[in-house]
Amino acid sequence: MRKLILVKYASEIFLKGQNRGKFERKLKDNIKHVLDGLEYEFVMDMNRWFIYSENLEEAADRIKKVFGILEICIVKEIEADMEEIKEAALEYVKSTESDTFKVEAKRANKAFPMNSMEVNREVGAYILSKDEDIKVDVNSPQCKVNIEIRQKAYVYEKRIKAAGGLPYGMNGNTMLMLSGGIDSPVAGYCMARRGVELNCVYYHSHPYTSERAKEKVKDLAKILSFYTGKVKLYVVPFTDIQMNIIEKCREDELTIIMRRFMMRVACKLAEDNGLQSVTTGESIGQVASQTMEGLVVSDDVSDRPVFRPLVAMDKTDIMDMARQIGTYETSILPYEDCCTIFVPKHPKTKPRLQDIRKSESVLDVDKLVAEAIENVEIYDL
Repeated sequence: MRKLILVKYASEIFLKGQNRGKFERKLKDNIKHVLDGLEYEFVMDMNRWFIYSENLEEAADRIKKVFGILEICIVKEIEADMEEIKEAALEYVKSTESDTFKVEAKRANKAFPMNSMEVNREVGAYILSKDEDIKVDVNSPQCKVNIEIRQKAYVYEKRIKAAGGLPYGMNGNTMLMLSGGIDSPVAGYCMARRGVELNCVYYHSHPYTSERAKEKVKDLAKILSFYTGKVKLYVVPFTDIQMNIIEKCREDELTIIMRRFMMRVACKLAEDNGLQSVTTGESIGQVASQTMEGLVVSDDVSDRPVFRPLVAMDKTDIMDMARQIGTYETSILPYEDCCTIFVPKHPKTKPRLQDIRKSESVLDVDKLVAEAIENVEIYDL
């Protein structure tokens, strides 16, 4: 008798048809990656995935963050024998000190002599015979006894919600425009959860933004790496671009022109590194540059798809997700990024594309972008 982690992966993977095997192999590789350094054993029982480790809690904490896993369960492995199943179920119910219970059995092993309903009845009757104070409640039980019968039998002791989504690395890649704010790390998490591999770009305006601001963004990228396994961060010097815009362009157009330069740099880095898309943390109407008109003008300079997974989310929902994934406390540290300095008093909220193109014509766009990329710093986190 031993305890294992039962891994339940997302139902979407079952629907992949002939590609299902690819998704399963990638998911298994990602699980092995997060368990690196722990002693563990991968156990298969009639297509169910189980993991055994002496350090079960640490293994469970790592596995629940793997994208593609819907739920993990701590289970007790026993022989597929009715007497052992009844004793294990009774022991579990007693450990919960519940007043009501319900038995839910699944019999995958059709050679087992009893079907699921028969197992439910016999286990339930056995528990009632051993404890006069407990009752059956099929609608709202305090304790639910889950049993799976395969080559072995398994009695659930704990169910833990996992990250869900699809296996990381199965759906292409993107360049995430990562600021030090709340939104962009959440956007990166959402893309990674759908199987998209993350690279990150951060725009650093030395000396107007401090080294602590850069370290803050590196910390955010590290938090994302807890879910992805690794993240590459490109830190782009952005001061010269901003100063050129301030000196030569209208003040109210500063923000939108700056966003266009950020998009150009992100696309060029994506091209140089074989990345298929760009991702931002923009949400429609949240700030002046994120109006519908502003997003259209920004996308004008992109040469690849731009994903905005937060585009229709409220700020409170984004903040809740940031807390859930562990980025919120870092994001609210009071270190300014390049988006929060040189902010015009009255930024243009409904820019016209032809006007912005005309304003930019006084800038040596290609040279400024090339110089910024030439001096990029790269961190593998």
